[in-house]
Amino acid sequence: MSFDKEPPLTIDKKKTYTATLKTNCGDITVALAAAAAPRAVNSFVFLAGRNYFDHTPCHRLTTEGIHVLQCGDPTGTGLGGPGYRFADENLTGATYPAGTVAMANSGPDTNGSQFFLVYGDTPLPPSYTVLGRITSGMDVLTRIAGSGTVDGSGDARPKEPVVLERVTVTS
Repeated sequence: MSFDKEPPLTIDKKKTYTATLKTNCGDITVALAAAAAPRAVNSFVFLAGRNYFDHTPCHRLTTEGIHVLQCGDPTGTGLGGPGYRFADENLTGATYPAGTVAMANSGPDTNGSQFFLVYGDTPLPPSYTVLGRITSGMDVLTRIAGSGTVDGSGDARPKEPVVLERVTVTS
């Protein structure tokens, strides 16, 4: 599924949006940061509403240096995206403690559909738009991370395959 351009802004920045990531390993719930990252949240809501994330793998687990599980690429390669990109938001002073959900990117203003879930405090530069915070399911994420990677390295596919079976957003 690919789109020609970023969707028009249709979310209400004053509303509270909650994403539920139903995975084969358990559910993870995220409070989305609509006021701080309206374009990122709007894109996430748009893609979730079109079942874009459903039945897609989380393709990358990093266990050395940073502590993240990366998802949101329907190709499972780390190279896929929705066909559009959008600008970074809320980078000033951004930090990535455990429980953060942020947009993955390949450089400034290259956000698409990929995002990462932080399972341990992670020292990254403020280069990644914070999309939200995990409100439940940290135990699921910690268990996935504890299994390590398929090849035992610090950056590869998770040893325990993780599939986003269904992603929904409520407000």
